[in-house]
Amino acid sequence: MDGETAPKAKKGLWGQARELAQMAPPERNRWVDFLRAISILAVVFGHWLMAGLYVNEAGALQRGDLIETSPWTHWLTWAFQVMPVFFLVGGYSNSVSWEGTLRKASPGQKGVYRDWLASRVQRLIAPTFPVLLVWAVIALALTQIGFDRAQIRMATEAALIPVWFLAVYLLVTACTPLAVKAWKRWGWASFAIYIPITALVDWLRFEHGVPYISFTNFLWVFLAIHQLGLAWRDGKFENRLFAFGWFAAGLGVLISITVYGFYPVAMVSAPDGFSNSLPPTIALLALGVVQVGLVLGLEPLGRRMLDKIGIWTATVLMNGMIMTVFLWHLTAFVLVMTFTWIALGGIGLDSVPGTGEWWATRPLWLGIYIVALLPFIAVFAKHERSFGPIRGGRTVPSARVVVGVVLICVGLGATAGISIASPEGITGVRIWVVALPFVGAALLGFGPAYRPRSRDMA
Repeated sequence: MDGETAPKAKKGLWGQARELAQMAPPERNRWVDFLRAISILAVVFGHWLMAGLYVNEAGALQRGDLIETSPWTHWLTWAFQVMPVFFLVGGYSNSVSWEGTLRKASPGQKGVYRDWLASRVQRLIAPTFPVLLVWAVIALALTQIGFDRAQIRMATEAALIPVWFLAVYLLVTACTPLAVKAWKRWGWASFAIYIPITALVDWLRFEHGVPYISFTNFLWVFLAIHQLGLAWRDGKFENRLFAFGWFAAGLGVLISITVYGFYPVAMVSAPDGFSNSLPPTIALLALGVVQVGLVLGLEPLGRRMLDKIGIWTATVLMNGMIMTVFLWHLTAFVLVMTFTWIALGGIGLDSVPGTGEWWATRPLWLGIYIVALLPFIAVFAKHERSFGPIRGGRTVPSARVVVGVVLICVGLGATAGISIASPEGITGVRIWVVALPFVGAALLGFGPAYRPRSRDMA
């Protein structure tokens, strides 16, 4: 059109991601973003692969974990249990964020840590609100129509089990300033201290049966890996031989304590109920060292790979929807299984996990799960980074930060540990479990339950 400006075409998700990819500063470590994306994808496909539901002879939907039916798959968990990689990336990213906040803060400025933590919590927790509400409504509706409560609980547990990770990650993130100080003062010792602590917890747990102490390893193990993220950012793994040395040493320890030792090979729940991850053991810490050494040894090759705009754009795109994919992938799985069972008479669900027929159909089912996940991405991913100011830009009081974080962690832990579905009561929902993260967020100054006062909006 002469003399006129043609309207710009609306960019799709790929176009927006490519634009952001091209705007990334050259000093940005793209390997950090790639590892974050690939670790979450490994968790997603690991869950889809390992959680095998099938229709039993009685016509009921039954859970048949691949770990139980095929012992050789225990080795696959060394590749799919990649939560340590996410905490490694978290250590790197949290230190960048915290030190950047300190540089921008005015001398003597109060509330810097509180504001920083509240902002990190918001980015981590806000995307969980929709999935909690959706499953609370589903559990309520199914209870009212008389659906079997045991089946409701199985569905909600399967869909919401990933939220345990968010509670742990939140607590580890809250420790970032102390972790940074510890690294600057004590260096490698600030990582090494967690090895005997983790081993001591295991000893008290297995040798003396001390109750509940094993849950402290959620902190010790992942704080240790988080500390390696600080070492990474400080350039301690720049030498590839040094990184691969960590890989070899960690692998030697891991094999000695699993294959030839006390701990099971599986890094998730083993058939006898012994789990290396819920709660973590020294074996999971050893696996973390293996994975850290491997991914950091491959960093130079990876960063050259990410110089290709297509691969880097895909990485940016994935990171823009990463929480949505993580939080909703099991919901997509459960809904597909339930629809197939109820509406289609269980077609395709008659093979027991681990059999030849079951493996042959995996590519098809994985494709179905991906398609089922796409609507959730379309609805919720665009809101993943649309955050408003915390408490209207005002600093959150210390007591509210502490109580808010504790309530969120307890709520998420209870969601994964005891389920939001209740075997008793009219609603069939543990309303207090669902409410805790919302109340905690409101205390921090964000979320659906937060009602700003007039001075917060000034």
